[in-house]
Amino acid sequence: MLSEMKLNEFVDELASSSPAPGGGSVAAVCGALGSALISMVCRLTIGKKGYEQFQDEMQQVLETADGLYKDSVSLVDQDSDAFNSLMAAFKLPKGNEIEVAQRSEVIQASYIKAADIPLNIAINCLQALKLADRIKDKGNKNAISDIGVAAESSFAGLESAIMNVKINLGSIKDQGYKAACIEKIRTLQEEGLRLKSQILEAVSKELA
Repeated sequence: MLSEMKLNEFVDELASSSPAPGGGSVAAVCGALGSALISMVCRLTIGKKGYEQFQDEMQQVLETADGLYKDSVSLVDQDSDAFNSLMAAFKLPKGNEIEVAQRSEVIQASYIKAADIPLNIAINCLQALKLADRIKDKGNKNAISDIGVAAESSFAGLESAIMNVKINLGSIKDQGYKAACIEKIRTLQEEGLRLKSQILEAVSKELA
């Protein structure tokens, strides 16, 4: 499993000629890193003098962020597995009309799965941005740059995941599914950009 590799092993595998892991798995890693940084900031804030009034909220954010980064790590493997399943679908037999129809059905289902997973990655990344926004004025000031990095990493993951959704949409025949996806990613991008901008504005003020 990719998620169980050492960092250098994962990067070496990423750099190889194998198309998986690829951009989708990297997007999931970005989201996981962003969420993990939020967890770190929460842990650096809880129990610290001067932040007593934020303890309950920081604990809530911590629990959510911990679950989020773990889920994002699982998506690293899920994205790679979805690509491999799609490639396997193309190798199915097509010797007669029945096989051709069955193969086409499996390919379409595989494309949808290959789009659904990065869409979930993007949703996780937006959730991470929402968490970063909640703690930007409440977290330990000594870790304010980490909140900024969390926002940048999460937004990079969101944008990267959306590219991986789009590359699969072109091969999907279900127009209703495509329309719903396009609307969803538009909303994710707009909300993500808004959150990143206001988080970085708050971070910049503290670092000035």
